[in-house]
Order: sequence, then structure tokens, then C-alpha cells
Amino acid sequence: MSKQLLISFIQSNIPNISVSKEALKIIVNMFNEIDFEKNEFLLKQGKVSDYYYLAEGFIRAYTYDTNGIETTTYFYTKDHVIFEAASFFLHIPSTEYIQAITPCKVFAVTFEKLNVLFHEVPEFREFARAMLVREFVAYKQRTLAMINKSAEERYANLIATNKEIFQYAQLKHVASYLGMTDTSLSRIRKEFTKK
Repeated sequence: MSKQLLISFIQSNIPNISVSKEALKIIVNMFNEIDFEKNEFLLKQGKVSDYYYLAEGFIRAYTYDTNGIETTTYFYTKDHVIFEAASFFLHIPSTEYIQAITPCKVFAVTFEKLNVLFHEVPEFREFARAMLVREFVAYKQRTLAMINKSAEERYANLIATNKEIFQYAQLKHVASYLGMTDTSLSRIRKEFTKK
């Protein structure tokens, strides 16, 4: 597959800036296209994260709590960037796992190559800034929702914003992502079907 998916993603996320063909060529040549099979890991705990653009597929990030219970921290659908921020930027071992739930096609870049792009290609700097803002806002909203939204409100928001999660993810993973038990999620889903 050509890197047209990556090019389109970059252009759509910096719409007010015209990206030259030369700049796009430099950018996409830094990324490697990788196919991941279902259940294959993009990142395991203890490894250092790369930076990915998800062109096709569905991915889950998770970790273990202090009791050894697996907890989903995020779901990624196509047209998202994926990286474990602390690991990627600080070059430290990750405490998260990032795993393909379906077969996935990604474009990957290392920290070193991303830094070259950031410093040498102004258009990429603008794109990277937009992606950081988007991901920071998403994480902040999720953190606040775990504090100031009820379980029912979190479920309703997930249905409204990312219903496809239910097509691919196991319900126990959705429940842990929403900060509830499997039983609570089942009850809430039944209540919603009655509405």
C-alpha cells in the first residue's frame, strides 16, 4: 500500500497550511509501514515506545493495577496517533501494553526520526503540535470524566463518540476502560436498551 493514507492524514490535520510535495516526501519517508496481526503487540511493558499512525484497525492500551488486574487505559480507532507519551518522550520503559485487537496497518517512526522531522520540516512541527494537543485533550477529558461523571454518563458518552468499540473490544475491557465492573456495565447496557 502506498503511503497515501499517511499523507491524507497529515494534510487533514493541518488544513490551514499548504504542505509542499517535497515536505510530504521527507515526512513519509521517515515512517515505516507495518502490519500487525490480531493480538500482536505494538508495545509491551518494559520496552520503549515508538510513535504510530493507525491507518487501519483497532488497538487497545492497558496496564495492570496494584492487585494485578488488567485495566484498559485507551482504545484507538483508525486515523489516530498512538504512543505511550512518558516512554516515548523520556526514553523510559513503558508501564503499558499496546495491542492490536484486529489486524492493523500502522506507520511507525522512532523518536530520533520524529525529532529530525520536528526540527527540519516546519509543516511537520505544526502537525505534531496538533496531534499532541488532540491527544492531551482526550486524556484530560477522560481523566475528568472518571471523577465528575457517573458510570451511566461515561457509558452514554462512549456510545455517542465511539460506538464501534463494542464491535471489536471484549466487554470486560470496555468495563475496565469505563471504570466499572462487568456486572455494572451489563446492567447499564440493559437500562439503555429499554430507553
